[in-house]
Amino acid sequence: MNKINKIENISFIGIGNMGSAMAAHIIKSGFNLTLYDVNPAVCAKFVAQHGGKVAVSLADAGRDADAVITMLPNGKIVSDVMLGESGVASTLASGSVVIDMSTSAPVSTQKLAAALMPHGVTVVDAPVMGGVVFAKDATLDIMVAGDAAAVERVTPLLKCMGRSITDCGVTGSAHTLKALGNYINACAMINVVEAMTIGKKFGLDAKFMADALLPMINGRQHPLEKKIIPQILTRQFNTGMAMGFITKDLKIAVDTAQSIGAYAPLAGLTHALWAQAVEKFGGQLDQTVVAKLWEQATGVSLAVES
Repeated sequence: MNKINKIENISFIGIGNMGSAMAAHIIKSGFNLTLYDVNPAVCAKFVAQHGGKVAVSLADAGRDADAVITMLPNGKIVSDVMLGESGVASTLASGSVVIDMSTSAPVSTQKLAAALMPHGVTVVDAPVMGGVVFAKDATLDIMVAGDAAAVERVTPLLKCMGRSITDCGVTGSAHTLKALGNYINACAMINVVEAMTIGKKFGLDAKFMADALLPMINGRQHPLEKKIIPQILTRQFNTGMAMGFITKDLKIAVDTAQSIGAYAPLAGLTHALWAQAVEKFGGQLDQTVVAKLWEQATGVSLAVES
């Protein structure tokens, strides 16, 4: 039977800390919910607290489901759960939607979509930004990608779990953006840690540095807001600060770290990359021209298309 009706019956695979909180909002929003987890005890506990029913197997979870949500450790597990022998996909009806809210590899997501397409099942990737706290109060930021009609069908379901839904485009795009967001956050965290350990080694107080750095690197001073969006995407390249000066300042930071014996691998690599850009484009050009080092090497442009 081809399911073209609105989504009402949901199966949720993966009832961990995040999954449990997200599934609770699905129940509260009036959807019919079936749960499955490798640990049956967590499902039983959830049903006792919130309602719903427990699937006895993966195949059972797929039966009668308009949509199946996966919240699992990685894309390989998602694929195994869906495509394995007696997996969820073995009982999914044509017209059903698989919504992978895990942080999966985009290529894995695209392969899963290709495998399920002949069966009339559509895959939507919808990873989330925000931890358990945001999952509990339904303020997750959700990225979504896939077939436009399928995205439209699942949007009411996603809205009950998050404060924002961002449509990223083709299948795998949401998982790509999620991974890149985590990459930026991971880089930013160790970048700040490295800077503060250099400062601590020099003699600065950690709390003092944290308070002093906040207005220096956040809000209107954050490079995405201050430089990338207004200068690089628009191709204005006109912040008023030359690349040569930034590179000089980076050299001071590296030399300081070396002089006091601080561990500063990021500082060294960052200076080397900026020095490479200066050599390639000229130190007198605006600091934002450094973006061209990556654009030319990757063969893309960050210019906003008109």
